Amino acid sequence: MVYGIAYCVSDYEKSLSKKGFDDSKKLTAEVRSDLLQEICTSDTELHANVGWAVRVMSARDISSGMLRPAGVGAYNLNAQAHDATMNLIDEVLKKGINVKEIFVDTVGTATTYQAKLQRRFPTTKVTVSKKADSLYPSVSVASICAKVTRDFALKESFNLASGGGEVPNTGSGYPGDPKSVAYLKGSMDSLFGWGCETRFSWSTTAELLKKDAEAVDWPDNDDEGNGDIGAFMSTSSAGNDVRYWFGKPATAAEL
Repeated sequence: MVYGIAYCVSDYEKSLSKKGFDDSKKLTAEVRSDLLQEICTSDTELHANVGWAVRVMSARDISSGMLRPAGVGAYNLNAQAHDATMNLIDEVLKKGINVKEIFVDTVGTATTYQAKLQRRFPTTKVTVSKKADSLYPSVSVASICAKVTRDFALKESFNLASGGGEVPNTGSGYPGDPKSVAYLKGSMDSLFGWGCETRFSWSTTAELLKKDAEAVDWPDNDDEGNGDIGAFMSTSSAGNDVRYWFGKPATAAEL
C-alpha cells in the first residue's frame, strides 16, 4: 500500500481541477503518469506550485504488524494507515510549510479519524470525508502520486521476482476486483501461497489458503520432564539463584 500527501498554496488549489486532477481510479494509468511527470518537471507550473510525498508500505510490512503475537498486540491496518498519514503531515510541517487546512480521505469512521487528527494537529483545521479525492483537488493530487508510485513499485517487484518477465495484471488490489481475485487464484502455490507482493494478513488471501492450500500441522509438544523455562532461571534456594553465580555482594556488617 502507498499513502500519499500533496500540498499547494490556497489560491492555486482551484487550478488543479483545470489540470485534470480527479479521483485516481477514474483516470487511466497513462493520464496519472503524465500528471505526476508534469509535477516532477522543474520548468512546469505544477512543479512550481505543488509539493508531494509518499509512504510505501510493503505487504510484508503490513502483515508483520497485523500478525503480531497476542502478547504484543496486533497493529491493525487502520492504525498503520493513520500513523503513515500523520507522519507524512509531520514531515511537511518540519519543512516549515505553513499548513492552514488538511483534507484527508477517510480510513475507518470519518468522525473518529478527524478527531484523532485534530488532536494531533490542533492549530490546523482538519476535514476527513469519504471520497475526498473526488471532492478536494489537493487530495486528488495525493491520490495520483500514491497510485503511480504503487504501480511502479509493483512492476519493479514482479520484475525482480521473475527476472524481467511479463508483469501480471493484478487489478486494483481490492477484494471486489475480479482481476485481483483472478490473479490470487491463478498464482497461488498450494504450499507457500504467494510471493512478497501479497499480504497474508488479508482475509481474502486467508480464505483462499484455507480452501485450496495444503494443510500443514506444526506440532509443539513439550519434552517429557521439562517444565517452564522460568524454572531454570531461579530456585527456592538463594544459593543456587543465578544472581549469585559470580559471587554475592558483601553486606555492611561483613565489611
